[in-house]
Amino acid sequence: MAPRRRTRSVEVGGVRIGSDAPVVVQSMTNTDTADAIKTAIQVAELARAGSELVRITVNTQEAAAAVPAIREQLLRMNVSVPLVGDFHFNGDRLLRDNPACAEALDKLRINPGNVGKGSKRDEKYAAIVEIACRYDKPVRIGVNWGSLDPALLARVMDENARRAAPLSAVQVMREAMVTSALESAAQAVAWGLAPERIVLSCKVSGVADLIAIYRELASRCDYPLHLGLTEAGMGSKGIVASTAAMSVLLHEGIGDTIRVSLTPEPNGSRTQEVIVAQEMLQSMGLRAFTPMVAACPGCGRTSSTFFQELAADVQAYVRRMMPRWRDQYDGVERMTLAVMGCVVNGPGESKHANIGISLPGTGEVPVAPVYEDGQKTVTLKGEHIADEFRAIIDAYVARSYARKTAPPA
Repeated sequence: MAPRRRTRSVEVGGVRIGSDAPVVVQSMTNTDTADAIKTAIQVAELARAGSELVRITVNTQEAAAAVPAIREQLLRMNVSVPLVGDFHFNGDRLLRDNPACAEALDKLRINPGNVGKGSKRDEKYAAIVEIACRYDKPVRIGVNWGSLDPALLARVMDENARRAAPLSAVQVMREAMVTSALESAAQAVAWGLAPERIVLSCKVSGVADLIAIYRELASRCDYPLHLGLTEAGMGSKGIVASTAAMSVLLHEGIGDTIRVSLTPEPNGSRTQEVIVAQEMLQSMGLRAFTPMVAACPGCGRTSSTFFQELAADVQAYVRRMMPRWRDQYDGVERMTLAVMGCVVNGPGESKHANIGISLPGTGEVPVAPVYEDGQKTVTLKGEHIADEFRAIIDAYVARSYARKTAPPA
């Protein structure tokens, strides 16, 4: 894995992005921001799942007016996650009319492609930058291929037409994205926004496009970069596409904060995108968030579904316990567990984990040896294996990880 690209450091509500800071996980609500209580509840849910920044839509006067109330409600809920305001089209007016909104937010996100057109664009964009400067708020300048500034795109196309060897249409689009981000950042700096208050993003929905654009962007600036495949999709498609794109860039040391933009199932939890982002970073060895559970896929030797049920139970259990463990113990997020389904790889895989259990396959003796740090410690059998294995996990955590010192009263 390549070393992390060195960038400027941007602070957002106490969370550092860029430089030598860990890659930051963020997400976004899908509630009506004007409903302050409902939005605060979802922000809290995302924060407790591990989102280190949470973005909220600010698209109407009612939404802008609700932002201070959302912040107050979060404080009552003991949630201090930084809030990012997502502004499009009318952000200058909403921020001007609602100064308390600007003050309550920790960061502004603006898209230079849909701020306005011509001289109006410069005027509106400058107004947002001025407000960011006045309240000392960092800004993510977020270019999106669905809303590129048409004048800039036309200019890049004209320049390409004059080349001795013109770029392809795809290459022109990619260059326009990078140019938009860099020129918009230069404009913001000219209007007084410190370079240490800028994060850049160039969102597309194609894996190859995202990789090519961010490689070029990373080679031409030292701003921290927000990675994300826009409109990634639902379920496995969105997870696979996001992971395929971002893992390549992260492996090359590109990317300082990420969002996995999944379309949730109807009435599904928004926290899924946070979990996927965490698991991506942890699988790559970039961060540690919660104990990882290895489990075999099953085959003809495992006709019982018990090992699948136990693996799901263990994974849910450690994720549920992690907030408590994180408060009490140092390093528990790096613990590894294995739930295996038969004797082929079961004992060996179990020995490689901190705690592993090898369940009997079809026709095997109905006993399940448990291994802790490579040594067999007990053999479980009967109807209460799941309960007993959870108790073993609890005892291992209490025994193996240093208890944190309570903060002074």
